[in-house]
Amino acid sequence: CHVCRKAFSKSSNLRRHEMIHTGVKPHGCHLCGKSFTHCSDLRKHERIHTGEKLYGCHLCGKAFSKSYNLRRHEVIHTKEKPNECHLCGKAFAHCSDLRKHERTHFGEKPYGCHLCGKTFSKTSYLRQHERTHNGEKPYGCHLCGKAFTHCSHLRKHERTHTGEKPYECHLCGKAFTESSVLRRHERTHTGEKPYECHLCWKAFTDSSVLKRHERTHTGEKPYECHLCGKTFNHSSVLRRHERTHTGEKPYECNICGKAFNRSYNFRLHKRIHTGEKPYKCYLCGKAFRKYFNLRQH
Repeated sequence: CHVCRKAFSKSSNLRRHEMIHTGVKPHGCHLCGKSFTHCSDLRKHERIHTGEKLYGCHLCGKAFSKSYNLRRHEVIHTKEKPNECHLCGKAFAHCSDLRKHERTHFGEKPYGCHLCGKTFSKTSYLRQHERTHNGEKPYGCHLCGKAFTHCSHLRKHERTHTGEKPYECHLCGKAFTESSVLRRHERTHTGEKPYECHLCWKAFTDSSVLKRHERTHTGEKPYECHLCGKTFNHSSVLRRHERTHTGEKPYECNICGKAFNRSYNFRLHKRIHTGEKPYKCYLCGKAFRKYFNLRQH
């Protein structure tokens, strides 16, 4: 390459690489207009719209839209975790997951937004953030038409329709709609707090809680309501606030049809149907639907 001097064994690979410098993206999606430098990237993107999953696991039958995701999945069956963090001993199946984890120790954020300068520890976080600037929502629900900036948000949303809880705790059997919620729950068993504030050394079970905490030091409120200009220190608080303008109630009970504007209120409501009382008094054994009621008791 005459721009950066990087060398390639094939001329086709050089041509692909040169597009990074020129910014040329000749391959456009006819469904959403997003464009790509390579036709292979366009084909992968189109599977988001079609739901096509070409790559199937020969052990469990689970299918994926990308061969890379299939290879990552296959490691689950072997249970091998050869990549160990030298700081805390936590082990990972993939070296990329280890590198991401190590950034929680060092606070490293190598991926910067070219529009506002905000930095991120993962490329996926950067891509998700960039959609706050361009308004792109490429992931649409086929049941209600609601669109999302990220495929994981679509999958979470779809479970509000189906009631599916695919992530189960192997210690207590409790099931969850999201893998991140399962991981947080597992830390209630293990007591692990892997996310540490580099200013006051307070530790947290969840990275999002650490980020929220760090803003108590900086005073940063990066999430602004485009309707009234009010700013917030967390995206979830902004989304809740926006519902005061729109009246949206995205959390619907599949048993009685009642809808809620907050996931917390939705979870409380579901316990009316299930009879679940997760908060138990360790002195007398009485159980409660709400943590607040346990504290009162």
